[in-house]
Amino acid sequence: MSVRLFYFYTMESDWSSLREKLDEHYAWPSLYTFKFIVPAHRVEDVKKLFPLHESTEKKSNKGNYVSVTFNMMMPGSDEVIAVYMQVSVIEGVIAL
Repeated sequence: MSVRLFYFYTMESDWSSLREKLDEHYAWPSLYTFKFIVPAHRVEDVKKLFPLHESTEKKSNKGNYVSVTFNMMMPGSDEVIAVYMQVSVIEGVIAL
């Protein structure tokens, strides 16, 4: 059974550090949960990146932000990082 790790990474993050931590805690391929905090007006931008995957969403109390969660079967840590890099170009998104 794999352990779910939560990280906050920005575009300037050390991706190799994340790769090492992912490889320590996951046996690939593995189901991986991506969770993003997204400004409400950017939710569709994030969802468009993954048209084949269902998401769950939860609005913040004031409705300014939405937590968007995707569960995806990932072949390895490089593919996980590729997803984070894709999403990182959307302004205001926080990856957990």
